[in-house]
Amino acid sequence: MLKKLLLVVVLFTVSSCVSIRVFSDYDTVTDFSTYKSFGFYKEGVDAVAISDFDKRRILKAIDTVLVNKGMEKSSTPDLLINFKVRAEEKVTVDTPGWGWGWGWGWGSPFFAPFWGMNNNSLLTTRKEGQLQIDFIARDSDQLIWQGIGFGSISERTKDRDARIALFVSEILKAYPPVEKK
Repeated sequence: MLKKLLLVVVLFTVSSCVSIRVFSDYDTVTDFSTYKSFGFYKEGVDAVAISDFDKRRILKAIDTVLVNKGMEKSSTPDLLINFKVRAEEKVTVDTPGWGWGWGWGWGSPFFAPFWGMNNNSLLTTRKEGQLQIDFIARDSDQLIWQGIGFGSISERTKDRDARIALFVSEILKAYPPVEKK
């Protein structure tokens, strides 16, 4: 029973680290089928305050996903791609409560299970990152599509290439937007 409980806790912890929440918005009057090529908005990308390694990882991931969607990278693109990142510390406090536990209970000389108050608070912190990808129509210089992904990544993430590629691919699943009928 204890092994099963431990397995559930480990699976929950791992799955919570993998989750990426994604949102997108777009200009509803835009005909996205007319956009066949893309390039990166150099001034915007240069202004992003992250390591050059992570910038290259993000650029490579965007490039890979868009080429796989049939778009072509061009020096005179239809779309300019920009991205922004932000990270914030999330703090969770689990407060004390009543429950079963092991210990020395109410005058008992034995180490045994008892019902009582848990006086220990559990404080956990984690970084949640946000990656925003903007698609700008080059001819009108207007934002036509935006995707934002929220999830966790840290400097200690072992396979940053794969994690960033997953982040980007999850965001770009919503491009091009599907017309609602």
